Amino acid sequence: MNVLLVDDHDIIREGLKHILLDEFPFADIDEASTAEEAIKKISQLKFDVVICDLTMPGRSGLDLVRQVKQLDPKLPVLILSMHSEDEYAIRALRAGAAGYLNKEHGTTDVVKAIQMVLQGRKYISPAVAEKMAGSFEPGHDDPPHHHLSDREFFIFKLIAEGNSVSAIAEQLSLAASTISTHRARILEKMGLKSNADLTKYAILYKLL
Repeated sequence: MNVLLVDDHDIIREGLKHILLDEFPFADIDEASTAEEAIKKISQLKFDVVICDLTMPGRSGLDLVRQVKQLDPKLPVLILSMHSEDEYAIRALRAGAAGYLNKEHGTTDVVKAIQMVLQGRKYISPAVAEKMAGSFEPGHDDPPHHHLSDREFFIFKLIAEGNSVSAIAEQLSLAASTISTHRARILEKMGLKSNADLTKYAILYKLL
């Protein structure tokens, strides 16, 4: 089994390697710290599964999923992230991910998720499955943040957490003017007027 681990934190990749090798001792594990590096490796090598973080410098894990689906539609990508499953799992699945798992889950869940996506199945937690089912109920209205693009949603969360435009620009490797443009679009889409409003909204919907 050939695995590609994509995460910008060395310690996370090292921990995942130990988990994988305990369960799959003959696995061949490669690593990448950015989406760009991962795409280069996927273009050159053959992998059975990609396990990647959601938030990385530059392009996000969701950007990587979409690119992988173009390069190799059958290659499963499992998102393993610190972000809440409630908000990101559905976005990840819509982008083409084979599964989504919060990093707080134990080793057993990680192994189960990997085994399922290797079998060509999708992995989501029971809570996410219930939420997805509820979205099809009559009269269900999506809240405003569901209409944000993936990039806008990332930036919305970072602003709501109290990060400055310059700090977000540095974290995402984007120009500050680009972040300001996104911020203006986010406020317009959500019908809000200030960063404080975004924070209040995030608290109300339990996004922080």
